[in-house]
Amino acid sequence: MRSLDEARDVCERHHPGLCGALADVPLAEREAPGGPVLDLFRKFGGPGLLVPAEYGGLGVDALSAARVVRAMSSYSPSLGAATTMHHYTTATLFSLAKSAGRLNQRQLDLLAEIAPAGRLVASGWAEGKPGANIVIPAATARVTEGGFLVNGGKKPCSLAQSMDLLTASVALPVDGGQTLALLLIPATSPGISVHRFWLSNVLAGAESHEVRLTDVFVPSDMVIRTEPETPDRLDDLQTTGFAWFEMLATSVYVGAASALVEQALARGRGSVTDRLQAALQLESAVALVEGAARALDEGLTGDAAVSAVLVARFAAQQALREASDMAAELLGGIAFIRSPDIAYLIAAVRPLAYHPPSRTAMAEALVDYFTGRPLRLT
Repeated sequence: MRSLDEARDVCERHHPGLCGALADVPLAEREAPGGPVLDLFRKFGGPGLLVPAEYGGLGVDALSAARVVRAMSSYSPSLGAATTMHHYTTATLFSLAKSAGRLNQRQLDLLAEIAPAGRLVASGWAEGKPGANIVIPAATARVTEGGFLVNGGKKPCSLAQSMDLLTASVALPVDGGQTLALLLIPATSPGISVHRFWLSNVLAGAESHEVRLTDVFVPSDMVIRTEPETPDRLDDLQTTGFAWFEMLATSVYVGAASALVEQALARGRGSVTDRLQAALQLESAVALVEGAARALDEGLTGDAAVSAVLVARFAAQQALREASDMAAELLGGIAFIRSPDIAYLIAAVRPLAYHPPSRTAMAEALVDYFTGRPLRLT
């Protein structure tokens, strides 16, 4: 399939050998808890995709990132789901690194290890709602000598078992009130524990479990604060991170649906008009996501960027459902009976609807935005 081949070519260019290595592993093993896909991701340089070149990474643009994630996800939706969290978090962190004086040297040194050492970064931020700095804090903190003791957690938190670094939003006490900040916490820190949360076999390889923080000590120099002269800086970055997250997350499910449609077209069953319909629905989703990625590359920001990626995501969500249903019908009942992979891929397309914010929750806000009001995510 032409567009999927193009996405795989981009993945091969940035991570030579990764697609072939994934293809050599049966789908059930790729998607199983503790499967090999995250190790392969590290082996072929995956963690450095969005890390700037000056920090040892590839520093690709949004369009290339969307295609790489689609290609990986066509082999392993779990890998796509897990690493989307890593990619959008690293993109946001390095946006901070580009701001003069925003990160101290110890923080920069920690980030500089991501690409060369293949470090995986998990996100303990609340997802969605980029309207209030780091959104709803995932943790609370109290002052102690040399830093803070942090309590809280995140569920589900992808990469829970393989993460090397956890980022978390936190409410810090200051002057009788609270300020919002971002924490950089090595995953080996005492007080971090992982608890089983994801019980479905769909996307089980993404390690989306509960991460709890119980009196985790975070030194003061591992805290990225909002500064009085730039109180909206973290808010701006969260908005950017939100747009990247929605774009990359949608790419995951475009990849899963692509694997189904590719099989349907290759087998040639059913009428040519039905095969065209499956391909049209898929390619419309591809165009939506890639259009949003190009807009981000061209500098679209703020409410316009958030609305663009949400439109792409919600429209793609419907198109992908229709494409996968048609592909499954074309593949036929015997194929469904004989290959558990088909049933798995059908199920793996569906979770896009569960990512926050939901279409229902966003309906009024988007209608208001389309009619000239500010975009308010609730």
